[in-house]
Amino acid sequence: MHHKTMLIYKIFRTDEWQTLRDARETAGAPIDVADGYIHFSTAQQAPETAAKHFAGQDGLFLVAAETDALGDALEWEESRGDALFPHLYRKMTLADVVWAQPLPLENGEHQFPAGLLEASL
Repeated sequence: MHHKTMLIYKIFRTDEWQTLRDARETAGAPIDVADGYIHFSTAQQAPETAAKHFAGQDGLFLVAAETDALGDALEWEESRGDALFPHLYRKMTLADVVWAQPLPLENGEHQFPAGLLEASL
């Protein structure tokens, strides 16, 4: 798990994503700044993260980063239910972004990209 290269995901609000694009780096959302690291999710964790922390919020972006490129600043740490979550102990830069796309809200559900879960297995 720790050594296999994989994509992990950060959910940004529109203004947070704009900040990263403009400043070319970000310390993340207020919760990230408060906790001292940037919270990421695996493909399996991302829908739960969206439902738990971004319920009913539109204007979100799903941003993918490559674990290998994040290097030693990325730690896998226990969070909800003993699951390991990726935490980044440095600023996220625009160069870390593999791709980003809108995460639309339809009927109260965030619409994740088709193939996201399949691609991660």
